[in-house]
Parts: sequence; C-alpha cells; structure tokens
Amino acid sequence: MILEDNQNVVKPRNSRAARPKVVYQWTVQDVQKWFRRHCYDYYVLYGEKFLQHEIIGRALIRINENQLYRMGIINPDHSQEICREILKLRLKTYILEFRDLERNNLYD
Repeated sequence: MILEDNQNVVKPRNSRAARPKVVYQWTVQDVQKWFRRHCYDYYVLYGEKFLQHEIIGRALIRINENQLYRMGIINPDHSQEICREILKLRLKTYILEFRDLERNNLYD
C-alpha cells in the first residue's frame, strides 16, 4: 500500500493547463508555426511571403483575401482556404476572450 504525504505535494494555484499565448501577442515566428501547422500545403508555397511581410498575430487575424492577393497569393482556391483557417483562429480567439470576460464578471 502506497501512502502519500499530502504536506509535501505542491498543487498549482490553477489546476488547468497553461493557456497558450494569445494571438495578439504572437511574433512572426509564432505565426509561421501556426501557418505550418494549419495550412501545411500552403506553407510550403507561401510561408516566405508571410515572413517577407512580417505578419504577426495581430495582423494575421485581420487578413482577408484582398490582402493575401496583394501579398502575392493570387490563386483564389489557396487564398480561400488560408482565409478559412484564419477565420477559425479568429473565432477561437473571440470565444476565449468572451469566456475571459464572463469569468471576470463572475468574480467582480
């Protein structure tokens, strides 16, 4: 039988896993990592364009098809798919923000 000594167990203050960095704080490298992970087929083709334009998180979630076209992503199918992934990221970001607002309102 194994006994645990609860006095020596350090419990984290918040037992949830650490939340990743918010999109608004992403660096160019963070955007590259996201782009490679979520748009791999297009990363090979356009990752360098995102680097050249120094796209950070704050800019990423505001990008639309016209901006992708100006960046040199002229294939409409490619830009639509990239925009779809950006939209998913934008929605996820908004949901996390709303949850934070609700949580903060509960404790105020």
